[in-house]
Amino acid sequence: MSCFRLENVSYRYDKATVLQGVDLRLEPGEILGLFGHNGAGKTTTIKLILGLMQPVGGSLSVLDGSAGDSQVTRHVGYLPENVMFYPQLTGREILAHFARLKSADLRQVPELLTQVGLDDAMDARVKTYSKGMRQRLGLAQALLGKPKLLMLDEPTVGLDPVATADLYRLLRILRDSGTGIVLCSHVLPGVEPYIDRAAILTDGALRASGNLEALRRQANMPVTLMLEPTGSLGSLENAVRKCNGVTRPVMKNISNRLQVDVRPADKMPLLTALMASGEVADVGIHQPTLEDIYVHFIGSGGLAHRGGVQ
Repeated sequence: MSCFRLENVSYRYDKATVLQGVDLRLEPGEILGLFGHNGAGKTTTIKLILGLMQPVGGSLSVLDGSAGDSQVTRHVGYLPENVMFYPQLTGREILAHFARLKSADLRQVPELLTQVGLDDAMDARVKTYSKGMRQRLGLAQALLGKPKLLMLDEPTVGLDPVATADLYRLLRILRDSGTGIVLCSHVLPGVEPYIDRAAILTDGALRASGNLEALRRQANMPVTLMLEPTGSLGSLENAVRKCNGVTRPVMKNISNRLQVDVRPADKMPLLTALMASGEVADVGIHQPTLEDIYVHFIGSGGLAHRGGVQ
């Protein structure tokens, strides 16, 4: 059973197409990072999966059922980016209210509040909560009913580093227990170690998806080598130029080291030849990060003109 499956899904607001031909899936026990600039279609995708809207084209299934069906939504947890609760109620009262709405076991209420670190504040009114505490309460709400599909939009907003680390530890436990998780975040370096796959949306289309290695292959971005010479930089540069079969390496001198950008396929042949030449004392290798890959797919101007990663 897939957590969800979108096949050639499209959606339009009036005459404007905001999502077109999207193929996306999530399996149990997997964390998917969903990224895109403002207006990329990320929020529309989430609303479709939650059953708040219906696609105008393609097919969509959630937990092998229909999105929005009551028997499906009871197994779906959702944390929106901006959580708002009744300020006069306590954390315990808020969570009990949502548990009744979801037909979840009320015994989960104190357990979840303790799990998210609100055990000492569960009987305090929400109006006294900090932003981070409200975010934790929102996470507890999303975990009611032990969801099979958990969708989190900017879950680390307002959390301090310790609480953020606790959140990711919890997500790994949930993933290992079989929960499928969608994680939307603008902090790509922070989220990179915790996702199994990423999906990058731009202008309503899915530009790339896969694990980090698959995305690197799709992007075909250069690998950066930082080479420390045994002798002079000039001798090391000559050794790089003499390497047969290496296509147009880009070289730059940085603090008595040689930075060389090469195609992924040329990395090992170049390193093998350089180590044999005796011109290299040390090597540092920088693979494209998730953020590098994101910028590659949306275009170098995307972060400035589209409001960053959303």
